[in-house]
Amino acid sequence: MQPAQIQPSVPQPGPMPLRYAGFWRRFVAYLIDSFVISIASFVIFVPALGLLGIGIGAGAMEEPEAATGLIIAALAAYMFIGLVVAAAGWLYFALMESSNKMATLGKMAIGIKVTDLAGNRISFGRATGRYFAKILSGMILMIGYIMAGFTEKKQALHDMIAGCLVVMK
Repeated sequence: MQPAQIQPSVPQPGPMPLRYAGFWRRFVAYLIDSFVISIASFVIFVPALGLLGIGIGAGAMEEPEAATGLIIAALAAYMFIGLVVAAAGWLYFALMESSNKMATLGKMAIGIKVTDLAGNRISFGRATGRYFAKILSGMILMIGYIMAGFTEKKQALHDMIAGCLVVMK
């Protein structure tokens, strides 16, 4: 009989530990995203606003008594454009963060992504909740955002509300 051979244990690769993205990385990513959204809004809406202004000016010159109605129409158009820009911002963040990339263009540039608490991709609904929870983060003197610099998992208030993490890729 031969003595039993002891096999050396080989460590099995497990899931990589999550490395949380801190406040400053997130801030720079947000600046990049704000720039992207601003440029897109400018390219799309400035020509529309210019045409609207020309139309109102021409209409007011031809019929001065109709100027009040034109101004009201212009205000309604500006409000509509504002709603479209707001919806575009929501869709940009929610669609990008719930996509396979799990990040907006700014986050991709910095090398961070948004996950759930287990490190998985978030749903569109959770991304939407996270986006609108940012209103609370900003309402309290931006303290909700600043929390990302001081919490254990580098979570801002809106991340805690939505059950999300922002981690390094």
